Amino acid sequence: MNANSLTPPGSDPVRLAVAVEAPLHSGLHGPLDYLSERPLPPGTLVRVPLGRRDVPGVVWATVPGDDEGHALKAVAQVIDALPPLSARWCDLVKFTSTYYQRGLGEVAMAVLPPELRKLDNAGLASRIAKLRKAYVKPVPAAPAPVRPELTPDQAGALATLAEVNRPGAAPVVLLHGLTGSGKTEVYLRAAEAALAAGRQVLVLVPEINLTPQLEARFAERFGGGDTPRRIVSLHSGLTPAQRLKNWLAAHLGLADLVLGTRLAVFAPLPRLGLIVVDEEHDPSFKQQEGARYSARDLAVYRGKLEGSCVLLGSATPSLESWQRAEQGRYLRLTLANRVGGGVLPKVRLADMNLLPKVRGATTALAPALVAALAKRLERGEQSLVFLNRRGYAPVLHCTDCGWKSGCPHCSAWRVFHKGDRTLRCHHCGFTQPVPRACPDCGNLDIAPLGQGTEKLEEQLAAALPGARVARIDADTTKHKGALEASLSAVHAGEVDILVGTQMVTKGHDFRRITLVAAVNPDSALFSSDFRAPERLFSLLMQAAGRAGRDAAQADRSEMWVQTWHPTHPVYTALRQHDFHAFAASQLKEREMAGLPPYMHLALMRAEARTPEAARDFLQAAADLAADLPGANELLLYPPVPTTIARVAGVERMQMLVEASSRPQLQRVLSPWMAALPSLRATHKGVLRWALDVDPLAI
Repeated sequence: MNANSLTPPGSDPVRLAVAVEAPLHSGLHGPLDYLSERPLPPGTLVRVPLGRRDVPGVVWATVPGDDEGHALKAVAQVIDALPPLSARWCDLVKFTSTYYQRGLGEVAMAVLPPELRKLDNAGLASRIAKLRKAYVKPVPAAPAPVRPELTPDQAGALATLAEVNRPGAAPVVLLHGLTGSGKTEVYLRAAEAALAAGRQVLVLVPEINLTPQLEARFAERFGGGDTPRRIVSLHSGLTPAQRLKNWLAAHLGLADLVLGTRLAVFAPLPRLGLIVVDEEHDPSFKQQEGARYSARDLAVYRGKLEGSCVLLGSATPSLESWQRAEQGRYLRLTLANRVGGGVLPKVRLADMNLLPKVRGATTALAPALVAALAKRLERGEQSLVFLNRRGYAPVLHCTDCGWKSGCPHCSAWRVFHKGDRTLRCHHCGFTQPVPRACPDCGNLDIAPLGQGTEKLEEQLAAALPGARVARIDADTTKHKGALEASLSAVHAGEVDILVGTQMVTKGHDFRRITLVAAVNPDSALFSSDFRAPERLFSLLMQAAGRAGRDAAQADRSEMWVQTWHPTHPVYTALRQHDFHAFAASQLKEREMAGLPPYMHLALMRAEARTPEAARDFLQAAADLAADLPGANELLLYPPVPTTIARVAGVERMQMLVEASSRPQLQRVLSPWMAALPSLRATHKGVLRWALDVDPLAI
């Protein structure tokens, strides 16, 4: 691909392929050609002209041959203060671009720190000099860490891990451990071995709120003693300057351990020896915008590139990973017992069908659950009650005319937030004060329907007077430091009942909690998404694992589920804590239905001002695909609206593409995506489109 302009003065300039971020839907997926006065190694950061702007780019290769009669633009600036990105890093970006069908430059620029893309050579040289100076200073003295005694399960897993993790072997290990079985200690010991061999360690966590506590665990273990280690984090909660500083520490080999969320899978690490993916089943590892990559899957691919061990950990592995372990493609290690010999909580189902059929029964708290919570209060123990819906109620309605608080810009309801008396759309953000009367008929009696965490907090405070009830959700933790303060209060015993969304059910080590309750999780049982039962079972198993983590209290720990469908197979498996049986039944169902991991999917989404424009574009795209080689091996379903068809005034449609193998799918996707920009001339109503390979939400 050529970028037209004048050739720079000088003799024998070198022609380079440079990855730059091209305009969306421009059809420019590969690197562009530029001229340089001197050879530059691949991975070198440069600034090059594109249109009327100078943009950052990464040298991808030296292009042999002449300029084919085209006048090429010259590289504007070489950022040689930064050592070139490695060939393995470039291979990872190339694979991401190819497999997920996004532009090479788009991926390369998206995974670099924004601050890095803004700096010139002098500015970057100054940052690097300051960083090196800071890292020369000795780490403050800290006592040597105290390592806990390993359980037999942990010792066995680590022995097997050491046996298979030979230099260059790059094993992928699935660590299936019960909640509270000590998976983190296995991560720490595996990291210890890698660091002792002079290698770097990358640890991925699904959500930003889990990073500080895991970083504290690693700092406690590796921050002291005779050889203290440097630990940095990479996630979206950092300031641009902090993110660049930590990224540079990783790239320059100054940092020994990097902890981060999904974007950290692209952190350049010259001595990478171990990749840990904690809670590998979590859907947060899948990017939902731009290049829709799976950080877990890329971690596995990167392990092969680097010759490094990849350790995937979960109490409820994804069915894709579980199947690969069943096939022998991954090595499965099991931690079947909790640390200290504690038992898993007893699962009790509160059958809501037994409550009197009166108004408000659907949002009531079961008397048996309230009684169980009261017992915990008497004993001075803590409880966790979660409901995966924030706000006070999902909708307001008028009892006279039936009006409901719909969003004018989305096909969704506006949620009632009682704290600030607003109706808020959780999709587009449109917010208005609660009306004094029904906007349609003037009736003053408008009432909330359903239940959110705000209402649940209020109900618990009313049912259990004197209980110290706290709430953790996206509304209460939006300010910096709020989440840490709330978690500290729970750990300090200043909270009796913690109310929250699913963000409180993952990875937290609450030592005083002996009861966990899930309020009305049934909606996931009948979702159109075939992965909904898997996600619900995983969520409930993870939530149950917050109870009884102190072995001394484990025998009286309980997990309560308020449900209208107590005989559902998901709850049957949950009562037995039987992931093996649940996974076997789900995999059998998926094989019979022709669903992943037995089939391979891609989802084409289109957005337009009208549903007709989006549908017509997708139909034209399907017609285009039908003429491509290999299209007869694919099944393209008709376009349908997405679950929430309109968001912020934009209509959304999707089309599912199915194939029996990945090569079959990729063989068609690549030329198809290259041809789609040609449809813009005849489908001007479409705003944008995107392809999601291996989609998680359908």
